[in-house]
This record gives sequence, structure tokens and C-alpha cells, in this order.
Amino acid sequence: MKKIIFVYNADAGKLNALWDTMHKIFSPSTYPCNLCAITFGNFAIRKEWEEFINQLQTQIIFLHKDEFAEQYPKNKTAFPVAFQVEADGLVEFISPAEMKVITLAELKQLLIERLPV
Repeated sequence: MKKIIFVYNADAGKLNALWDTMHKIFSPSTYPCNLCAITFGNFAIRKEWEEFINQLQTQIIFLHKDEFAEQYPKNKTAFPVAFQVEADGLVEFISPAEMKVITLAELKQLLIERLPV
């Protein structure tokens, strides 16, 4: 089974989640994580996204950037980003440039196009 790792441009933890929520509410245009913005509402994952990823025949993993840095310390990248896990390491699946401007509908379509059936 294929495995995709999505990495948020946000750190893990309840305090960070609270800060991110406030940032999205009060200054959405300066919020640095488009992946967070399109896949989460103010307090929970968007139902449309949750249902979509649950029907994929691919293992989807979500990490915050600090969790990613801990698990993959040699992989330096910009965030948000998505990687496909291969036997010899991580391969960029959705670039930070793509992730920065993508909508939820476009993200879903991109996954359909890039994932094997």
C-alpha cells in the first residue's frame, strides 16, 4: 500500500493549535499553512476532507513540521508539503509551491490524478 505524508506548516501541541486557530480567524490572509486552512475549519477537520481521505486506498499520515523534523532530520524542506514514502526514502509528492495556492477541490483532484488506482 502506498503511503503519503502530509506535513503542516505548524507545530504540534494544544497551545500551538490554539494560536493557529486564532491566527486563521483574525488574520487568515497571513496564515502560513494553506494545507491547514483548506483541510481544517476553525476547530476540526473538514468533513469533506475526512471522508475523502478515508476512502483512499493509500495510507495517509499527517505530521506537524516539528514532528517531521524529529522523524526525518536530514530532510530539509519548506512547508506545507506532501511526500510519498518509497523504499529508498521520501519523494516529494506535492510541492510547497503547489500547496501554497491549492484549494481543497484541487487537492482532492491532484490526489486522484497522482495516486495509482
